[in-house]
Amino acid sequence: TYNTPTQKFKMVKVWYEPPPYGPGTSLNRPAYGHQAGGTQLIQQLSRRPQGMLIAGALVTFSAIAYIPIMIREARQGLPFTISPEYMAAQRAYMRYHNMNPIFGISSKEARAADEAH
Repeated sequence: TYNTPTQKFKMVKVWYEPPPYGPGTSLNRPAYGHQAGGTQLIQQLSRRPQGMLIAGALVTFSAIAYIPIMIREARQGLPFTISPEYMAAQRAYMRYHNMNPIFGISSKEARAADEAH
């Protein structure tokens, strides 16, 4: 008991029980993502860590987006800009116009390394 000059109080033990779906949810409405009648897969996915779901979704969508590129490459082959002749012409053009003369293709080190081959 707890006494004050005017009132007398009795201390009571209270057990805190967290909401069933974790903090931020309430007991009088269903938790976000946990609706009754949903599929078991959706309920399992909603309980997983968000980072893992985002990474899985990115990998899945990247794989789906790469399918048309694979089909195009199988039909047409690689682009012509990857051919050795095109790359040599591109290097000659860049040297002629002195592009990136300090560290790039027009530098003394790059010219010396290219002429050694």
